[in-house]
Amino acid sequence: MPIKIRHGEPTYADTEGLDASMKLEQRMQKIELILSDVDGVMTDGRITYDNQGIETKSFHVRDGLGIKLWQRAGHHFGILTARTSHIVKLRASELGVEILRQGVDQKLAVARQIMESLGLEPEQVCYIGDDLADLEVMKVVGLPASVSDGSAEVRAAARLVTQSPGGRGAVRELIETLLESQKRWADVLVDYSNS
Repeated sequence: MPIKIRHGEPTYADTEGLDASMKLEQRMQKIELILSDVDGVMTDGRITYDNQGIETKSFHVRDGLGIKLWQRAGHHFGILTARTSHIVKLRASELGVEILRQGVDQKLAVARQIMESLGLEPEQVCYIGDDLADLEVMKVVGLPASVSDGSAEVRAAARLVTQSPGGRGAVRELIETLLESQKRWADVLVDYSNS
């Protein structure tokens, strides 16, 4: 399995009212919504400007297909980021991601609003992050996840840590693991395996 599973000490998610004895497999099976940070998760974390001050970002193509497969399986995917970028808006539109919140200082409050609007409980949500601003959301969701090159604090708070670093297929890795756990991976591959 491509994801490192964190065992042992309780994570932040365990301290916020979720049943500490809930097995990882049970947590994964409940997930209906993935919320993702952008810089350092969907990208490698570098922010590049050209001579005209135009920002560029690089996204991994397999992450994009993974997001589409997750949505095809009937689940929700959302982007929650502190920065604001036209590039992120374009990428979200290209992938059919309807939940896009940019310029968010208080990620937890916005995450709660998203959950409420979808009628979801925290245990039905996975959040994948890479740095300190992501911890507040990770503390309350059912499945906190980190990219392999996330900060030490975020990796310690995560139940799942990808083998891939941010911007290099980590989101796809997470999605494959969740869909396999939910016995949905073979279903979403039908269009590709029958050709």
